Amino acid sequence: MSTNKLCIGLFGFGVVGKGLYDVLHSTTTLQASINKICIKNIDKKRSLAATHFTDNADTLLDDENINVIVELIDDADAAFIIIKKALQSGKAVVSANKKMIAEHFEELYTLQQKHKTPFLYEAACCASMPIIRNLEEYYDNDLLQSFRGIINGSTNFILTKIFQEQVQFNEALLLAKQLGFAESNPILDIGGFDAANKLSILLAHSFGIIATTDKFIFNGITNISLQDATVAKEKKYSIKLVANAQKLANRKLVAFVLPQFVTEADDLYQVQNEFNAITTESSFADKHFFKGKGAGAFPTASAVLSDISALRYDYKYEYKKIAHKTDTQLSNDYYLKVFVSVDAIEKIDKNHFEWIEEWHNVFHYSWLIGVVHAEKLFKLDWWKQQGVSLIVCPDAVIENIDYKKICKRSLELAGVV
Repeated sequence: MSTNKLCIGLFGFGVVGKGLYDVLHSTTTLQASINKICIKNIDKKRSLAATHFTDNADTLLDDENINVIVELIDDADAAFIIIKKALQSGKAVVSANKKMIAEHFEELYTLQQKHKTPFLYEAACCASMPIIRNLEEYYDNDLLQSFRGIINGSTNFILTKIFQEQVQFNEALLLAKQLGFAESNPILDIGGFDAANKLSILLAHSFGIIATTDKFIFNGITNISLQDATVAKEKKYSIKLVANAQKLANRKLVAFVLPQFVTEADDLYQVQNEFNAITTESSFADKHFFKGKGAGAFPTASAVLSDISALRYDYKYEYKKIAHKTDTQLSNDYYLKVFVSVDAIEKIDKNHFEWIEEWHNVFHYSWLIGVVHAEKLFKLDWWKQQGVSLIVCPDAVIENIDYKKICKRSLELAGVV
């Protein structure tokens, strides 16, 4: 690959595909060109001549002159078929399709090992922010303890507009779509699915854990209310949709994507609009903070371009942590300190909580702060119903609650409770 010109077959010519075309044609030193573009609607008028396009995938996949397939479509099932055939044919592949990668990670990993073909997807996680390659190269040992961050630019943009400019939710979502920050199906963003897919991918590169999104807790921002924002401001918090992955002392791994109260001292507090950010923490290097644009045509296209450039020197992911097979296991056996608000008091069952620290009840808006076992959130969906908002508190993860039980029992014996 390093001695040959990169001849690209491009699937998709939407916001990111068009962005890549423009960026590629302004980067002449790369020695890469797009030979053909496969699109769904061949009759749609586009900015390029019709000779650049085809609606037949095999025109690209069977072309021996094309040695790189770049997949930028929003159909995860079709994308998997395309990428599978490309890898089997010995073509290098670059993709930004996080849903497809998360759902088929294990098979895609096996295909790469079998056919010795590179498959790169930096743009699938945080657009312009090169987090996958850092996890692969810098943290290529077993010293990484945790990472947490904002990995969906659309929801961060929406939350910024709502809480800083008092824009209504639907208006903020529409603006995100108009600017190209939101998925074509916005529920993927606001429902937390996009961030969960990204977390699934990052778990493999950070801790060697291959896990689909049905193995950990996640939710989006659709139930967050303006009253929640008021409470957050009173406590001097902001609200962010945050992905968390953290090793516990017993080698278990915590992973979830949930709205979270973020303090002013937190690096994530000042991350606004479509920006993404991740904080990593390791045994000896302490904390690192990464920030970059996580949505939009050119930020995403720049990550795709970086992957294309990496193919010039035969770069491929080594997946060292997967190969190493550590004894770290994904688990829902931990506790979370959470804020829960409801529009009707009967939607809260106190039996879901280990204990409750604060309780406020007013007309049409009640809220509490308490501790809940993650397995209960994983198995039950009461906290996802309309009119219920669950936001995790700062420093939310509690590994065990034995000390609290002991304190409570001591108080009971003393006749205090």
